[in-house]
Amino acid sequence: MDYATLLQVLDSTFRLATPLLLACLAGLYSERAGIFDIGLEGKMLAAAFLSAAVAFVTGSVWLGLLAGIAASMLLSIIHGLASITFRGNQLISGVAINFLASGLTVLVAQAWFAQGGRTPSLSGAGRFSPWEWPFAEAIIPVPVVGPLYNELISGHTAIVYLALAMVPISWYVLFRTRFGLRLRAVGENPAAVDTAGVSVVGLRFAAVAICGVLCGVAGAYLATSLQAGFVKEMTAGRGYIALAALIFAKWRPWYALYACLLFGFLQAIALRFQNLDLGLFTVPVEFMDALPYILTVVILAGFVGKAIPPRAGGEPYVKER
Repeated sequence: MDYATLLQVLDSTFRLATPLLLACLAGLYSERAGIFDIGLEGKMLAAAFLSAAVAFVTGSVWLGLLAGIAASMLLSIIHGLASITFRGNQLISGVAINFLASGLTVLVAQAWFAQGGRTPSLSGAGRFSPWEWPFAEAIIPVPVVGPLYNELISGHTAIVYLALAMVPISWYVLFRTRFGLRLRAVGENPAAVDTAGVSVVGLRFAAVAICGVLCGVAGAYLATSLQAGFVKEMTAGRGYIALAALIFAKWRPWYALYACLLFGFLQAIALRFQNLDLGLFTVPVEFMDALPYILTVVILAGFVGKAIPPRAGGEPYVKER
């Protein structure tokens, strides 16, 4: 693999890892507060559909982004009501959200656009445009640094940079602020937080709301940046991979970045080397498509070690009277 090819693979890595990273950080906030969220996939899917639909109708990608966040927030509120207010089973609630989003997005898309459960293709102001950094074209002739700056650092959409910025922001919020301390405490010992006079319900709803916003941005990115519209099941299991990455990262923001970049790199390799010829035989394209998922499972099974989730995770809190 030459230098130019390597830069192209790394460029694809960042683009493919972006929705995973946003979803992984979304799950991080929720699970740190003690709310397990299997419904990341469904929230991303709903956000992808509504963002594409609104962006197509209005011609504004920013309105599409807001619509995607609203769709994800609505499902987050449903999950919060089911698991926090009514103390239901959090896993069942998340799975129900996934099923709801999977069926409803296709049904509504067919009813609105009659294109087989997809939205029309987006173009122009209906999609996020790449940001070209200063002097990106001018320094291309500079060996090593020029192509690196032009290909890898410059030329991504705003959401890619936002996703990367959310890693240090999340680390600071969770580990250097009072809100983050309380949020983590709610996931470990909600009774102690309640005794201190802090609302457990309020903190958990705040975490679920943050989760909804980040999933909304991730879904909107899929439909308005990574692709040019919504298609059926376009999340392709990314929500579940984000949960796996969260376990791999042991619920820490920086490790989450590394885990998501690893999966993005594997996916970029699979897309780059379709029908790989090894001399004796050709690797089928289906195997290359499945390879990132296979390697993710292998890595989680063999290299993660002991990952201990928040102690109060998945358990509804009942206030003592």
